[in-house]
Amino acid sequence: MCDNEKEEASNLKEEFEWVLREEVHAILHQLHSVLVECAHRFPVPLYGNEGQKQDKFILTSQPEQLKCIVTLTGDSITHADISFKVLRQMHTICRTSINQDGPWKLQQIQDAANHLQQAIGYIDNVDKHYVFRSSEEVLHIIQCLIGSLQRARTALVLPKKKAIDELMKSRNMKALSPNLPEDLAISFYIQSHKLIFVAYQLSSVHGTMRIDSCQSDCAVPWLSDVLFMLTAALHMCQQLKDKVCVFSQYKDFTVGSRSASMVFN
Repeated sequence: MCDNEKEEASNLKEEFEWVLREEVHAILHQLHSVLVECAHRFPVPLYGNEGQKQDKFILTSQPEQLKCIVTLTGDSITHADISFKVLRQMHTICRTSINQDGPWKLQQIQDAANHLQQAIGYIDNVDKHYVFRSSEEVLHIIQCLIGSLQRARTALVLPKKKAIDELMKSRNMKALSPNLPEDLAISFYIQSHKLIFVAYQLSSVHGTMRIDSCQSDCAVPWLSDVLFMLTAALHMCQQLKDKVCVFSQYKDFTVGSRSASMVFN
């Protein structure tokens, strides 16, 4: 190896050591701040956030097919006055309600919160004085973070919709007061920054089961904030991953010795 190559290798290793010693911790600290702020926007108890925030929304559709006045408390609809026109019987209006004795659970909110809590935990488990010794160590924690953050975002953006028979047998449907007729069903779920309400009607047409539906939605302000922060955090993780990957080809690069323990769950 010529002198220029030795000098280049020495400079590269010095930069690598600086990234592991300084920049990784700085970015993890920034990420931690973003994720804690994100946690504090959730309406459920999460990382020091008291939760149980309450919001009220009105969902309607034109031409007045349905109307729903909803109170969202934490991750549940604790009250709702619901009315909608029965499809193909437009003069028939069906009314039902949700009350605190049988709230409608929006599991997506709690699932997203759990994944966010896990991501924050990965950073909390890294001692601020820990000396990273290789790119593999850093890439491992980044992948853990990306996985948790992607799952948190997916829980809100891509709802797992239930089959109609599963929905009609659900605990949420059984808690409605009064209960709906057997050929009617409703559903609430989160999709991106919106709360969605759907009314379904089942009918048999020439022996074939047919499902008609109408729906309405409304924006939930805190969801927009949460999704923005999750996306920003994922971008920060990807930038750090890309930078560290540049050095991952240098398997013989190591730095110092371990100064503190670090646990990955």
